[in-house]
Amino acid sequence: MKLTCAICLFASTGLVGPAMAADPFYVGSWTLTAAVVAPWADPHRKPDDAERAGLIGKTVVLKAREISGPRPFACAKPRYKMTASDPEMIFQGAFDEMQHADAKADPKALAASLGFTEASIRTLETGCEIDVHFVDDATAKIGLNDYVYTLKKR
Repeated sequence: MKLTCAICLFASTGLVGPAMAADPFYVGSWTLTAAVVAPWADPHRKPDDAERAGLIGKTVVLKAREISGPRPFACAKPRYKMTASDPEMIFQGAFDEMQHADAKADPKALAASLGFTEASIRTLETGCEIDVHFVDDATAKIGLNDYVYTLKKR
């Protein structure tokens, strides 16, 4: 009887079983809530609005060993790597390329126009087609086919 009560005491205080590491902040369900035409998009060519319309409201789930969701977000075997990026390097260096083409294109201002306020932007490289750039722990941005999509964590 004493042993049973001791186990109950340890279980109630969380001292039984191996310690579990918390999942990284990005693991979970994210909803595609909005999309804007990307700053790097050709102003003379309208991006595919049908793709954008079909993605808004969909859910992308980042799991430890899989990304589920609509194409092209789904990935069977992601290889996650969290990095810190300067505004010039987010969206696969698109803002840097814009600045090389036009010195007036300011990567920091372009990033700020999309909600990035920090000098260093957390980027989740997935090892798949898509990199995820975090505005904060509950808001992320993804560049896809001349749109920048906003994801909100649920």
